[in-house]
Amino acid sequence: MADERDLDNTGLFGEIRRMVRTSGAMGGIAARIAGHRMGLRTDLATHAGDLKSVLGGLKGPLMKGAQLLSTIPGALPEEYAVELAQLQSNAPPMGWGFVRRRMATELGRDWERRFARFEHEAAAAASLGQVHRAILPDGRRVACKLQYPDMQATVDSDLRQFRMAVGLYYRIDSTIKQDDVLVELTARLQEELDYTREAANLRLYRLMLADYPKVSVPAPVEDLSTRRLLTMDWLDGRGVQTVLDANPTLEQRNAMALALFQAWYVPLYRYGVIHGDPHMGNFTVRDDYGLNLLDLGAIRIFHARFVQGIIDLYRALERDDEDLAYHAYQAWGFTDMSRETMRVLNEWARFIYEPLMQDRVRPIQESGDPQFGRAVAERVYAGLKRTGGVRPPREFVLVDRSAIGLGSVFLRLGAQLNWYRLFQELIADFDAAQLAARQENARQAARVPAPIEG
Repeated sequence: MADERDLDNTGLFGEIRRMVRTSGAMGGIAARIAGHRMGLRTDLATHAGDLKSVLGGLKGPLMKGAQLLSTIPGALPEEYAVELAQLQSNAPPMGWGFVRRRMATELGRDWERRFARFEHEAAAAASLGQVHRAILPDGRRVACKLQYPDMQATVDSDLRQFRMAVGLYYRIDSTIKQDDVLVELTARLQEELDYTREAANLRLYRLMLADYPKVSVPAPVEDLSTRRLLTMDWLDGRGVQTVLDANPTLEQRNAMALALFQAWYVPLYRYGVIHGDPHMGNFTVRDDYGLNLLDLGAIRIFHARFVQGIIDLYRALERDDEDLAYHAYQAWGFTDMSRETMRVLNEWARFIYEPLMQDRVRPIQESGDPQFGRAVAERVYAGLKRTGGVRPPREFVLVDRSAIGLGSVFLRLGAQLNWYRLFQELIADFDAAQLAARQENARQAARVPAPIEG
């Protein structure tokens, strides 16, 4: 069907407006960086505020990228991380008249006849679009995720602004060389724009988690889905914060944490697939405290050797085996790295792996200091700066992001589990060749297209 261009704040004029809105803040950042390079005092907090002004004008997808960078030790200074954590998607909801035109673009002029009911008001907002409840003629309840108009042009434009803003900071400090990370971010965002790919991800996750009843994944309705419209089962559930506000018992909180652990790590260690955005808005809680996994746009498929590297590093830290640790980092793509730099990275790895290395029931973090993780990151950054810096491989970033994001949710839940036992059950019979075969079979069955390499 022909692509109608909606007359809104998109396209060429939207691009000009975004450039005008951000140019002043970019100029302020550039001026302060110039002063810094000449030895003048600069205020990083003000600089970070200007960066927030630039990125605050971006649409939802780039918020993930901005916040993602703040999880990598030293990728951005603390002032940046504080500002970026406050960013939210600012895309206004589409009104009913606008939704009707967009739906007609995707399904044809008689699209309303294909539904018994379609709610005019959006039930939820996603990073790329908004979700409407609907009922099919056979009574099936569905969610229709409709992409905001002209998001391809918006994402392309915002990526340019994002690279510029982050690039200005790296002119001051290039300890963490983020070139490959930005390539990865670009590729994954391009994938998220294609809802037919997300429909394939739904099929894939339903297959991978079929034996795990604590996790529900909606089935897509393929004849009512396009590149910019995803129709899928409506799954009843409550938001995580709503559940926490009701003061659940430790048993109930542990049930949520176990379902979350399975939803993220069964696909990784059995199939080499990771969900790169463990945000609490991407799942809801069932009445039995299992989880509904909803947004499956940010998915990464890894080579088996990468997953082998994750397990090898775990074993290396267990045994204090530097040779095995170095081999693991090489498998991940850390090339030309000194042993001294590896020892610095191991401090971050120990922070991530610690709950998985103690065979006892415990919270995900035993330190009562909410800034404990940030303190570890600052020490790692200082060590990397001292040893000449590092260039994280593109595949590393979503695993790191997921580990930090999941840890934050587990911490919020107040869960206490034997994380060691859960992890050991997943990797007990790990075999890289078998994972590769399992992954290929699952991809073919779910009709998942090859990843965009960027």
